[in-house]
Amino acid sequence: MKTDQAIYQRLSIGAEAFRVLTGGLRLDGPYQFRSVTFKALERRADGVFEPAGQKAPMYVVEFQAQPNASAWYNLLTKVGLIGEQRPSADIRGILIFLHEKDDPGPPPGIANAESLFTAVYLNRFLPELLTQEPDNPFVVVLAPLVVERDEELQAQVPHIWQTIQSAPLPEPIRERLSEVLQFWLFERFRSLSAKEIISMITHLTPLEETRAYQDIFAKGAAEGMTKGKAEGKAEGKADTLQRQLHRRFGALPDWAEQRIAVASIEQLDAWLDGIFDADSVAGLLGPADLTDL
Repeated sequence: MKTDQAIYQRLSIGAEAFRVLTGGLRLDGPYQFRSVTFKALERRADGVFEPAGQKAPMYVVEFQAQPNASAWYNLLTKVGLIGEQRPSADIRGILIFLHEKDDPGPPPGIANAESLFTAVYLNRFLPELLTQEPDNPFVVVLAPLVVERDEELQAQVPHIWQTIQSAPLPEPIRERLSEVLQFWLFERFRSLSAKEIISMITHLTPLEETRAYQDIFAKGAAEGMTKGKAEGKAEGKADTLQRQLHRRFGALPDWAEQRIAVASIEQLDAWLDGIFDADSVAGLLGPADLTDL
């Protein structure tokens, strides 16, 4: 039964309609009534841990890297959207902050719902954990988030990288941790070039042997043997740019792939240098309707 239009018409009558439909709740003071279209409901949760075959809570995890007054409502929205898909599930929300000062505080209605919503503050436990488990790759990869002094972090990067590379890990996990570390270093040291950031890693590993160098600068070398050095280098950089954009923003639109495919090496370099400052694919490559020359 379609009720949207009827409910809108009834609620628009005013406070009495609200009181009746909500089982007795009263609007205290003047209110404005309007219909709101939520155009941003197509959202991506940072992580959802769903039980596999056992009766256990589902966890929706959000990571908040900057102060955001609506952080809790963002989490609540995603918990609600998942709840629509899993109405009988036990769904818990976890909001992770770099520092407790970034927590705007939960809305009053869930302030005491500790069993359903949890705030985690990395600054409270991660520095001590880095001291306690300096050889744990899953711990040290988080260092860029809590080591405040740039000089101190730069000094630690070779050890962090070597810890990840030498740990007894399946190769896909090692590669993912390496990519995470590289991403956070690019985010942390935005004033440095890609080569300068990667040079932090090379104190213990020759530059050409690092995965970061291979990903960013040497991807097209093998293809260059048959297609020409310049063409192979361009294809390698284009492939790297597409993978980095996909990791940051999701699937690329056709126009973005086409623009990258015909770009010059100089343009690809400029885009690679700017990828960690961009807030969208269009913010880096230009608008979709841009005429490519």
